[in-house]
Amino acid sequence: MGTDAIRTTGADEAAERRREQRGWYFYDWACSVYSTSVLTVFLGPYLTSVAEKAADADGYVHPLGIPVRAGAFFAYSVSLSVILAVLVMPLVGVAADRTGRKKPLLAAAAYTGAAATTAMFFLGGDRYLLGGVLLIVANAASAVGAMLYNSYLPQIAPPEERDAVSSRGWAFGYAAGSLVLVVNLVLYTAHDSFGLSEGMAVRICLASAGLWWGAFTLIPLRRLRDRRTPAREATAPGFRQLAATFRDMRRHPLTLSFLLAYLVYNDGIQTVISQASVYGSEELGLGQSTLIGAVLLVQVLAVAGALGMGRLARVYGAKRTILGSLVAWTLTLAAGYFLPAGAPVWFFVLAAGIGLVLGGSQALSRSLFSHLVPPGKEAEYFSAYEMSDRGMSWLGPLLFGITYQLTGSYRDAIISLVIFFVLGFCLLARVPVRQAISDAGNPVPEKI
Repeated sequence: MGTDAIRTTGADEAAERRREQRGWYFYDWACSVYSTSVLTVFLGPYLTSVAEKAADADGYVHPLGIPVRAGAFFAYSVSLSVILAVLVMPLVGVAADRTGRKKPLLAAAAYTGAAATTAMFFLGGDRYLLGGVLLIVANAASAVGAMLYNSYLPQIAPPEERDAVSSRGWAFGYAAGSLVLVVNLVLYTAHDSFGLSEGMAVRICLASAGLWWGAFTLIPLRRLRDRRTPAREATAPGFRQLAATFRDMRRHPLTLSFLLAYLVYNDGIQTVISQASVYGSEELGLGQSTLIGAVLLVQVLAVAGALGMGRLARVYGAKRTILGSLVAWTLTLAAGYFLPAGAPVWFFVLAAGIGLVLGGSQALSRSLFSHLVPPGKEAEYFSAYEMSDRGMSWLGPLLFGITYQLTGSYRDAIISLVIFFVLGFCLLARVPVRQAISDAGNPVPEKI
């Protein structure tokens, strides 16, 4: 083959890779609206209010006969959704790697989640159990879809591009969240002008996130391509496959060490994301419009934060940049404990601090882990990663819910999450990432 032909082939491969990367970005664009509009902004306060309508004189609801404070029902539902995802993700991840057919599985997860989210339109009156079931299904499907989506990263980006590609994906997601939140803010604040009740406006916002998720998932499904993989042994059923996945991961103890660190600090991140609106509405007495505006500020600044921290990673390496973000998380969360009630300006300051570190800490964690995955086991290992991302993030909401149940104070609940960032920092600092990448059989980038 001549030099010109080699150059042409290389250019064609690069063009195809860029096209696939652009399609990959759009799944973040599609599904992040669920995380932003549903999980972060509307569903927590709304489902809490629905549960409070169904509560007894002591403020308790009784799902399956179990007494639960109405104010803790949302947090417990998030925990149950994550436990369900833990059971499903390893099976789906191994099936994806064994068959090489990720797209049908991604489509199934995305449209299950989108359908459950769209059905939240029917969450009215005192139907708190319906809301809990739909949340469990949607959140578990979101975690499975994210696992499959993330597992494409090592296949569509060479090592030197992954920090940038991962950061752009997160930026796309936060941009979509910002755009839809602007529309939600207009609809919610002017619901009387549209002839809608406040509850109906919230239900429309919830359902629209599901429609958005389903519609824009079509783009990555058209552009991403399945890759054939060597035949592998049949997977074991149920818990046996979960155990088999972790037995295989024991051959890469440094990868497991990173996952443990990520499990801990990201548990704190995910709990802040899911419980911040409840904290703002129930403890600080802030209105829904203020909460939407604060989350919108987080989304806008997270775009800049993700891209900016991606550039810092090129200079200082991903690990050091993540460690710096964990210090910022700790300080920001500690400051949140002292926020005065009824003072939206200080809540916006807190939101700005969260936004600047949120996207970057998540994007760089994803790209760093992609270097630690043995070739050919991307989906299987990213199922374990997703357990740490959303799959094992039941500990934070559970601690948040238990702390509130015992103390009746959301301030005590929010400060309890500081331990996740401090311990996560200590665990990550001890991981020799260069050796971990080498042990996984991957090339070590110059900056990591």
